[in-house]
Amino acid sequence: MREENGRRSWAYAMKVYLEVPTLRMFALGFSAGLPLMLVLGTLSFWLREAGIERTTIGELSWVGLVYGFKWLWAPLVDRLPIPLLTKWMGRRRSWLFCAQLLIIGGLVGMALHDPKLALRPVVWCALMVAFGSATQDIALDALRIESADIDRQAALAAAYQTGYRLAMIWAGAGVLWIAADAEISSISSYQHDAWKTAYLIMAVSMLIGTVTVLFSKEPVRIALPPAKNLSEWLHSTLVGPFSEFFIRYRWQAALILALISIYRISDVVMGIMANPFYVDMGYTKIEVATVSKIYGVIMTLAGAFVGGALSMRIGVMRVLMLGAVMSAASNVLFSWLAGHGHDVNALIFVISADNLSSGIASAAFIAYLSSLTNIKYSATQYAIFSSIMLLLPKFLAGFSGTYVDKFGYGNFFIATALLGVPVVILVGLASRMHAVRNKAQAAAQTV
Repeated sequence: MREENGRRSWAYAMKVYLEVPTLRMFALGFSAGLPLMLVLGTLSFWLREAGIERTTIGELSWVGLVYGFKWLWAPLVDRLPIPLLTKWMGRRRSWLFCAQLLIIGGLVGMALHDPKLALRPVVWCALMVAFGSATQDIALDALRIESADIDRQAALAAAYQTGYRLAMIWAGAGVLWIAADAEISSISSYQHDAWKTAYLIMAVSMLIGTVTVLFSKEPVRIALPPAKNLSEWLHSTLVGPFSEFFIRYRWQAALILALISIYRISDVVMGIMANPFYVDMGYTKIEVATVSKIYGVIMTLAGAFVGGALSMRIGVMRVLMLGAVMSAASNVLFSWLAGHGHDVNALIFVISADNLSSGIASAAFIAYLSSLTNIKYSATQYAIFSSIMLLLPKFLAGFSGTYVDKFGYGNFFIATALLGVPVVILVGLASRMHAVRNKAQAAAQTV
């Protein structure tokens, strides 16, 4: 049923969340979100408790750089078959399956080695988990893009985000709870067996994604012309994804890449100073953890759900604009909180608003990035886009502490909100550009 203005009804928009591809993406989103915390945030807690120096722990955070360079091997994931396995499972499912086995193996390896006695094996296993996780992301993004049409991409993105964030809670707070519960109360010192139990349970939790892959249906394979020689294969695999995008959009590619590179700039730059801000405002760890893990997560999931449904009803570009405005506006609330003082109820309100806007913006942005890819190069092109989106924001975020020291938190949060102004302008220009392109394509099809 459709409304008179051509927009889909709310019932139609919400029904998409019960479809098999959407439910499948929820489970696969869980398997994608699990490894990240286990090689970054949670691992640093474990290492510090084991007596590893803070300097070393900081250097080991570079393990996360693997995610930033996944575009380097994305073309191989996109085009290279895995002997025997691809013939049996298909191109996307075979890469997903191998990546998940690599993650499970790495987590088991981390669990079995005590970093207090031998740190290097833990580091190598963490690198294995990170590489497998980044590879899983490449194949999973391609699977998501190829599993549904553009209208349903926002809903798939929302389901993916929901599973992803639930996994991050399980891999963060869940691991700490399991490790604490596994400790022997009569022993007050560091206990490796407790962490061993926690990480083995995390390895078992990855089976949610593995079982989902085994029982999933491979997307319809796009027939690609066979390469005549090695040179032609390398060109189609490594050069093709880049050149195709620029040929398709020509000068408009610059506008699209500019939007991608700064869309999340307000959130990323502000986020670096969020936790120091809470500490300086006198909030306790219990207060921050409770508010962010309960209210924050609920509102993020609600935002992702609303963003996906709204994108189905009114279109991705409109929700992309809504997300840009809300993300910038929520930073102004942090400036208000800086002058308001220590107030848990105010913190709940601000974090809830911030996470709601983040969820809406993320669902629309993932759907937008998905719509830009050519299905022949979906894995490679999406990997490129998802890497570009963090380069400039992460670079600017490195100066956030210096800015706060000089101008204070209130001015800092206002400044991060103002960073959202060019984002709103670029979304407006991109919306007009895509509308013109769609109109031209529709006219060409009627000729």
